[in-house]
Amino acid sequence: MLDAFSRVVVNSDAKAAYVGGSDLQALKSFIADGNKRLDSVNAIVSNASCMVSDAVSGMICENPGLIAPGGNCYTNRRMAACLRDGEIILRYVSYALLAGDASVLEDRCLNGLKETYIALGVPTNSSIRAVSIMKAQAVAFITNTATERKMSYAAGDCTSLASEVASYFDRVAAAIS
Repeated sequence: MLDAFSRVVVNSDAKAAYVGGSDLQALKSFIADGNKRLDSVNAIVSNASCMVSDAVSGMICENPGLIAPGGNCYTNRRMAACLRDGEIILRYVSYALLAGDASVLEDRCLNGLKETYIALGVPTNSSIRAVSIMKAQAVAFITNTATERKMSYAAGDCTSLASEVASYFDRVAAAIS
């Protein structure tokens, strides 16, 4: 995983050039939005348990067969595994948002996830639905439009960070489908 700074240095080194131009401007922008990025990650981390349980509950409400005998969330062990997977996905999305780089998400979370879910018989449509619920929640927290909880944030527009986190959830959904 490369953070924004390491990525610029590696790219400049590969070109045998000084850091400058658009790379330097991108780093300036990354630094300027640092507090908003930290606040956004904090909003996700502070609400992680509720986000995951709400996503799994929403998924089950839309597909009650998941908790019926033989369903993928039937028995406490399977429900716990579902909640654990949601926590892991959300944790790696928060890492990616903090770093401004999806490689940690790709390498440590998504690599082989679809194959694992297929091997375990996990229904991908339900998993994708839970991910989409967490995506909506994360975007609402980052843009401070969540109806239940408001966070105090650094001043400024966070729509670019909301778009960034949404793209990470989209990567998760694409990796599962």
